[in-house]
Amino acid sequence: MNISTISAALEQLVAHLNQPSELSLDANPSADSFIYGLLAAYGLPKASISRLRSGNLNLSKTPDEVIWKKKLHFKSVSAQAEGETDLLHVMDALKSDPAVRTHAPRFIITADANNLLAFDTKTNDPLSTKLVNLAKHADFFLPWAGMEKAQATPENAADVKAAVKMAKLYDLIRTDNPACATTPADVHALNVFLSRLLFCFFAEDTGIFSERQFTTAIDSHTQKDGSDLAPYLDAVFGVMNTPHKDRAPNLPVYLTAFEYVNGGLFRDHHPAPVFSFKSRDLLIDLGSLDWAEINPDIFGSMIQAVVMPDQRGDLGMHYTSVPNIMKVIGPLFLDELETEFENAQYEPRKLDALRERISRLKIFDPACGSGNFLITAYKKLCELEIKILQQRLELQKISLSERSDASEDGFAMPQGDLIPKAQRSLAQSFQLDLGSRIQLAQFYGIEIDDFAHEIAILSLWLAQHQMNVQFKSLFGSANPTLPLAPIGNIVRENACRVDWEVVCP
Repeated sequence: MNISTISAALEQLVAHLNQPSELSLDANPSADSFIYGLLAAYGLPKASISRLRSGNLNLSKTPDEVIWKKKLHFKSVSAQAEGETDLLHVMDALKSDPAVRTHAPRFIITADANNLLAFDTKTNDPLSTKLVNLAKHADFFLPWAGMEKAQATPENAADVKAAVKMAKLYDLIRTDNPACATTPADVHALNVFLSRLLFCFFAEDTGIFSERQFTTAIDSHTQKDGSDLAPYLDAVFGVMNTPHKDRAPNLPVYLTAFEYVNGGLFRDHHPAPVFSFKSRDLLIDLGSLDWAEINPDIFGSMIQAVVMPDQRGDLGMHYTSVPNIMKVIGPLFLDELETEFENAQYEPRKLDALRERISRLKIFDPACGSGNFLITAYKKLCELEIKILQQRLELQKISLSERSDASEDGFAMPQGDLIPKAQRSLAQSFQLDLGSRIQLAQFYGIEIDDFAHEIAILSLWLAQHQMNVQFKSLFGSANPTLPLAPIGNIVRENACRVDWEVVCP
């Protein structure tokens, strides 16, 4: 079933509306055959529609109403009371109807002989149209045909604010260091320096470092005019590249306090640029932001936009946003996995199989840039894994409660009946893992630009740390943090020349 086929079916449906046929609303508003034609247009099973029409599947006993669990709640309005105003009143009443909470219909629909109002309970999208124009809105009910809508999430204001400040810092550093962009090597060094700053800001707000460790150290140990900030940062970054066992015994305590990071981020020596009073002050101001709220999904793009002023948008930067990425990820694979989760909620065996499946998926972006797509995909898979584990714990609670609180006559508790009898012992014996099974090794990418390639790796690791923190807060344990582990599946190559099968077997 595709949207063209659906549109054609809707055109055929509405063509009958002004004719005295069984599809017409005003022919028999109480039976309201129109809704069955609408369902058929989206390829829903004929047998189910027949059962719905006969009343076997219809959860409503009201003549002018159809309720199909998780599918729709429909009510027709008679010709005597038709009009958009009346439909609005009916729609408001349907939204607050207890049956909506009980049966969780995806769509709430009301219609008279000429108009249709609909509401998508998942996306909160409304639809108001003349019935004769219904085919123009064929995309609204596509979830019935298995084509989920892409949902856009508003941008995080913290991301934009951080980008604007980073752009200002970059400009000030360029002003203070006129020679820093004379060669490609100089430009690369400055780019890497900015990425190191981003890591440190993120680390001190997310538990990798102690709280505000990096910013406080700069504020406390360097001159306000910025004259000694560059050598101080060189020393700090050098320590982050040195394991504790290899550090000089006479190293000052304020340096030994920093963790060993490595992972390639601090491997190469790039002298820090010269700072002024103004640039040092802005650096400290950047550190005052709550970087725990920043999305690693756009870290790399944020830096790239900063170092390419012609790419800065009206809000300080230009990058591929998370909402735009979600428009691809949802229909590509996430919606299918979410549906599989919904269908497996009370079956421990299916939940375990789904978790195993997502731990084996390979996500490949042959032109990954700074990693936005890979990072967002990684986080969404981790969020699904968390939902699976939470549901397994809930099933364990239900099954154990059933075991201890069953009534004397031996009948199971109502919730326990939702778990298949053959799987109740599996539900009871569930043991939580120490950490996530989603590994960065599942994510593959090709990028020709060396800086974007490095930032993709960094941002992907930062996303992993975020998810580990969330995992630990929910379940009490998570995978280890430092040192950063090199990620070998993001390669620096020309995607038009390298063999993709070699990169992602």
